[in-house]
Amino acid sequence: MAGDPHSDGPALQLSLQGLSTPLSEVTFVVVDLETTGTSAHRHAITEIGAVKVRGGEVLGEFGTLVNPGTSIQPQITALTGITNAMVATAPPLASAYPAFLEFAGLDRADTVLVAHNAPFDVGFLKAAAATLGYDWPQPLILDTVTLARRSLRGQVPNHRLATLARYFGAATTPNHRALDDARATVDVLHGLLEQLAPLGVTHLADLPHAADPVPARRRRKSRLADQLPTSPGVYLFVDAAEQVLYVGAATCLRSRVRSYFTAAEKRSLIGPMLDLAHAVRHIECATALEAHVQELRLIAELSPPYNRRSKHPHRQKWLALTAETHPRLTLTRNVPLADVERAIGPFAGRRAGELAAAALTDLVPLRRCTTRLPAAPTATAQACPLLELRKCLAPCLPAAARPAWTHCQSDPVATAVSMLAHTPAALILPTLRQIRQLAEQLRYEEAGQVTARLAAFVRGAARAEQLRPLFAADQIVAARRREGGGWELVVIRYGRLAAVGVSGPGEDPRPLVAHLQATAEPVPAPTRVGGAASAEETGLLAAWLYAPGTRLVEVAGAVPLAVSISGASRHLTLLAGSPAD
Repeated sequence: MAGDPHSDGPALQLSLQGLSTPLSEVTFVVVDLETTGTSAHRHAITEIGAVKVRGGEVLGEFGTLVNPGTSIQPQITALTGITNAMVATAPPLASAYPAFLEFAGLDRADTVLVAHNAPFDVGFLKAAAATLGYDWPQPLILDTVTLARRSLRGQVPNHRLATLARYFGAATTPNHRALDDARATVDVLHGLLEQLAPLGVTHLADLPHAADPVPARRRRKSRLADQLPTSPGVYLFVDAAEQVLYVGAATCLRSRVRSYFTAAEKRSLIGPMLDLAHAVRHIECATALEAHVQELRLIAELSPPYNRRSKHPHRQKWLALTAETHPRLTLTRNVPLADVERAIGPFAGRRAGELAAAALTDLVPLRRCTTRLPAAPTATAQACPLLELRKCLAPCLPAAARPAWTHCQSDPVATAVSMLAHTPAALILPTLRQIRQLAEQLRYEEAGQVTARLAAFVRGAARAEQLRPLFAADQIVAARRREGGGWELVVIRYGRLAAVGVSGPGEDPRPLVAHLQATAEPVPAPTRVGGAASAEETGLLAAWLYAPGTRLVEVAGAVPLAVSISGASRHLTLLAGSPAD
C-alpha cells in the first residue's frame, strides 16, 4: 500500500549459513496492511494480509481485520471498502499483531519480509511492536517498488502495484484489501526475481543489494562463484590469459566471491578488476587462519595488480639501534634475530617509524647525526646544536671537552635499549604526564603532536612484544575448540605456519597432533627477522595464539610465549582515539 517512502528500514542481520542460501530455499513472507492513514505514529492498522511462499509454492496465508480503536474516515473507507462496522467486532492490535508474528516467523535467518513500498508497511509494523512492547525481529526487508524501479526501467509507465500486477499477469487483481494485495505482490515478486536472476541475483546474499545500481555485465559475472565451495580458502580472480588479478581469503568462498558482484563492493579498484576477470580459481583450506596465511603468501609471491596491501612484506621497517660504538636509532628492514630485543615494529610506513623514534629521543639524549663516529673522538671534533639543547651527550667530543652536566647523565644507549626491550613504561608514563601538562596549559596542538609520537611508539613496541616469542620458538603447537565440536590445530615454527589440521567432534585430537608434528613443513632456524615468514604472517599467528580460547599443547623455545604486564600492550587502550599508523 502506498505511504511514506522515507520511513526508517530495519537493520540487516544475516548468518554465515544464510548468505549462501539459494533463493529457491528462502522463505518469503509477503505482507500488506490497510490503515486509517499514512502516519505510523498517528494512524492505526485496520487489516493485515500476508502470504508465505518458498520455491514458488504457497506455504500459508494470514488475513485479519483489526479494530483500530478509532473511527475510519470516509475517504479511507472509499479507498479500501473497510467500514467502521466491519472492524467493530474485529480483534484489537494486541491480539492480531502477535498472531501475525507467529505466522510470519520473522526471527528465522532464512526468512525475508516483502512488501510493496516496504517503508510504509514496515513502519506500521515497527510502531506496533513498540506500542505493544515487542522486540522488532530485524528481518531482511525486500521492497518490490525499489526492485521494480531498477529492473523494469522504461518498461512500465509507473510502479504502482496494479500496474506491475498487470505487467506480470498476476492471478489476483489488487483491490486495496490486505490479503488480495499481498497475493498480487507475490506474483510481482516472482516476476521481478525472474528478471534479476540473469543478472546474478540468485542467492539470499544477493538480495540486500539487488536493487542497487550495478552494471548488468558485472552482475552476470556472479556465476563465477556458483561452483565454489562454502569452505574456507583463498580465491584468485584471473583474466582470460590466466594472469592473477586479485587474491583474497574467505571463511566461505562462495559467499565472499558473490559479494563482489553486488553494490556492497564499493572499492574503486575492484570494479575495473571485475570487468577484466574471466574466472575465479580457488584453494580450499582447513581453517580461516590457514586461508589468511596462504593469502599473504600468494600476494607476496604473485604481486597481483589489484591488491594494494601485503604486496611487499619485506619493505616494512623496524626501529632499531645501530651496531656502532656510539649507537643511534635507525629505520631498517634488516634486523638480526639476535638483536630483535633492541628493535620495535614493524611499521607500515616510514612516517610512523619516525614518530616512534621522536618519542624516544624526546626523552633520551641519543645522538641523532648519521655520521659514523670513530671509537675514540678526535681532538678537532665539534658538537652540533643538540648539545646546547641538552638533547645529545656529544659522544663525538673527547670527555674532557664535554660540559659537566653530560657526565651526570645515565647511559642513553642503555636507557634506550631498556625502553625498546623491557620497560617501555619508562617512556610511556612520563610522556603521558607531559601530554596532560600541555593540555592543562591549553597547548593542544603540541599535546596532539606528542600524542602522535607516543601512539606510534606504543603500537610498534606492542607489535614487537607479541612477535618476538614466535620468532624465537623452535615449535609451538596450539589448539582451539571449533564451534560444533572438534579442534583446530596448528604447528608454528619460528613464526611460520608449518601445519594445520582439524579433528572431528568427539575425536581424540592427540593422534592428529602427533601426525602434524611429524609432517609439518621443515623450517630452518632463521638468522634475521622475517627469515622464516613475513612479520604480517607471524602477526596473524600471534593474534590467533593470544586470543581467548586458544590452548597451548607445546612451546619449544628459549623465550616464553608471554607478554609482560608492564609492557606496551597494556597501554594500547589509551590510544583508541589516535590515528593508526
